Amino acid sequence: MLEGLPLILLLVAAVAFIIVATARINLHAFLTLLVAAYATGLAAGLDPAETASLVTDGFGGVLGYIGIVILAGTIIGTALERSGAAIVIAETILDLIGEDHTPEVMAVTGSLVSIPVFCDSGYVILSGLSRSLAERSKLSLATLSVALAGGLYVTHVFVPPTPGPIAAAGILGADVGLVMLAGILVSAPVTLVAAKWAGTVASRYHIDPAPEMTMDDIKDEYGTLPSPARSFAPILVPIALITLGSIAAYPEAENPALVTGPLQRWLLFAGDPAVALVVGAFTSFAVVPEFSDDVIDEWVSDGLTDAAVIIAVTGAGGSFGQVLSALPLKQFIGNTFSGLGIGLVAAFVIAAALKTALGSSTVAILTTSGLVAPLLGPLGLASQWGRVFAVLAIGAGSMTVSHANDSYFWIITEFSDMETATAYQAWTLATLLLGVVSIVWIVVLRNAVGMVF
Repeated sequence: MLEGLPLILLLVAAVAFIIVATARINLHAFLTLLVAAYATGLAAGLDPAETASLVTDGFGGVLGYIGIVILAGTIIGTALERSGAAIVIAETILDLIGEDHTPEVMAVTGSLVSIPVFCDSGYVILSGLSRSLAERSKLSLATLSVALAGGLYVTHVFVPPTPGPIAAAGILGADVGLVMLAGILVSAPVTLVAAKWAGTVASRYHIDPAPEMTMDDIKDEYGTLPSPARSFAPILVPIALITLGSIAAYPEAENPALVTGPLQRWLLFAGDPAVALVVGAFTSFAVVPEFSDDVIDEWVSDGLTDAAVIIAVTGAGGSFGQVLSALPLKQFIGNTFSGLGIGLVAAFVIAAALKTALGSSTVAILTTSGLVAPLLGPLGLASQWGRVFAVLAIGAGSMTVSHANDSYFWIITEFSDMETATAYQAWTLATLLLGVVSIVWIVVLRNAVGMVF
């Protein structure tokens, strides 16, 4: 099996193939990712049977986690769009904040939602809102999609109770409360950077929101639009359920007796993203102006049809990531960068290398935390605040960068009608910027805290 530098060169070649095949040759991303997964495994020296198994396991593993979420989310989006509820939501928000700061509002909304909700689930839930706001405010869908994705991404890697930062805090022995506080301080300006990038760079790529039905179409067909309360419910109900589930799962609950109690078990059930989105799908039926079996069946069927391509591409991305995870990339990256001796930047570089190579932010966080834990003393991070900022530096690295082996990349691309070449420029480069800005800000905060404590 390939190891060391030849393996890294193979990874670079695989990513280059994906970029060229999707952006230049226009080969569909589903086929491109599968070819890349098979070819990378075989070229790296994996057993052919193992390579085939890794591809199928990766496809099923990703869809086992996100498949129902995508399906239920598209049903919600179809109902919100065709009923006019998405228009009502957009009108309500813009009446409150105006159209001048729409990217900032989208990014902040994403950052708040992603504290209890995984970023990919949050994007599925809110993608319809970004589409309707783009139509209402006459902005490119790329602008609001990137703003939303960036806001979701930032708190996903910095602020507990998201599993990544909680697990890192546990591995490194950092206080979870301090990680949460410092994570919020880091997230706030970085979220605004995401919004600014969306408004200045992503906005160069015009994507028509192209709603299926306009307000006039809906009024002509049904004569009315749903109320704001009914319109917001399909979005807020899943978010509330997932939030309650995250609270119930919080590892330092004050009452340990609740860990096995019936209330917590039901909250964990209802807060599972798949369950919460299915509940949201049924809630979305309340926005139907003229409730009938035909309307519900048609809307659900169309939503499932729309989800097919998204599921296929997301699953193929999981296949590629699974093959990469079976290669000795972690060992090479860890051995190469663990001796840098530059504290927080070393933790950031290791996490960024793993994120770029493996695709999963959570895997990058967990792996880097394991590598860094025994090095906290030599890296000068053994103090209480040093451990806290080590968690955040790892989180910053785990954002850098999101590309073809990241399922979140494909969810953003497919739900926003974004061409792959556009996604690399509007989203992948954004994650590079967010990661670099984050580590700089983390180092500044660490030095400021060091002067006080």
